[in-house]
Amino acid sequence: MNEDLEKLLRNNLKNRQPYASARDEFKLPAEIFLDANENPFETGMNRYPDPHQNKLKEKIAEVRGTQKENVFIGNGSDEVLDLLFRAFCEPRMDNVIIMPPTYGMYETLAEINDVECRKVPLNEDFSLSADKVLKVVDDRTKIIFLCSPNNPTGNTLAEKEVIRLMEETRALVVLDEAYIDFSSKEGFVKRLNKYSRLVIIQTLSKAWGLAGLRLGLGFASKEIVLILDGIKPPYNVNTYSQQKAMESLSDPAVTAKKIAVIQGEKEKMRKALEQLPGVTRVFPSDTNFLLIEIKNATKIYETLINKGIVLRNRSGMLYCKECLRITIGTPEENARLMDELRNLEL
Repeated sequence: MNEDLEKLLRNNLKNRQPYASARDEFKLPAEIFLDANENPFETGMNRYPDPHQNKLKEKIAEVRGTQKENVFIGNGSDEVLDLLFRAFCEPRMDNVIIMPPTYGMYETLAEINDVECRKVPLNEDFSLSADKVLKVVDDRTKIIFLCSPNNPTGNTLAEKEVIRLMEETRALVVLDEAYIDFSSKEGFVKRLNKYSRLVIIQTLSKAWGLAGLRLGLGFASKEIVLILDGIKPPYNVNTYSQQKAMESLSDPAVTAKKIAVIQGEKEKMRKALEQLPGVTRVFPSDTNFLLIEIKNATKIYETLINKGIVLRNRSGMLYCKECLRITIGTPEENARLMDELRNLEL
């Protein structure tokens, strides 16, 4: 393990031996399994899943243009994020940095893990200032969380500012790219070899349409992946999820077509929203959602709920006063929303 990474790792994990599941104890092909106290009668799910998700990691690496050894798979992205706290942050000693307005789970996980969460707001135009972040970094800063494209704002953070944080700090830089499939800009996965403390988070929940399977992806150096593998629950990704993900990833053209439809619908909705008298701003978006500033946002949000349409009210977040976040739905769902909005007194 390199010296920088060893300094970041929690002391209690440095000499710990990972738990070995029954399936970790042999390498040769086997025909009879009498080791894990499973039910021997075939149901399609009577055996424990591959604890290392080897086939799925190979497919993900192929699709994302990286190596299998650089892939970690979690039970949703939130598990990957939580494991990073548990691996690198000493409770009541270390700190992490987030840039609001951003994804709320970073702060929630900091609270759960009893780790100080320092907030460095984005600029009012939702851009990132590395200078502001660097002023609050200290020797106990273990993780800097960046969401790009950002949730709930929809914008991509400037590449040069992200790179500065990777080059001018000794912390892990966790770059959450949950929405990267909707962006025209390239993500950072192919740069892992250049930045040893970079961790990229992606998901199969958004563009790939597999939210119900709970599959979060982590891309990092082989050393970081081994650390996460060593502390995760042994069977954190079930067999069904692995199988369904393999099916979806084996035909990426299907997902590409759906992304194209979503992009087209987003542009149509953007133009339609800009024509509504109560909408004061539609923010640029590299995601599958639009953040809009609209008069009486909370009242409109509640009125739409009563009509069976659920949006996300982001009015309580920094710089997002009177803002609603709208996920792009099917053409029929989007048309229904616009009809309801046109009939409201905005």
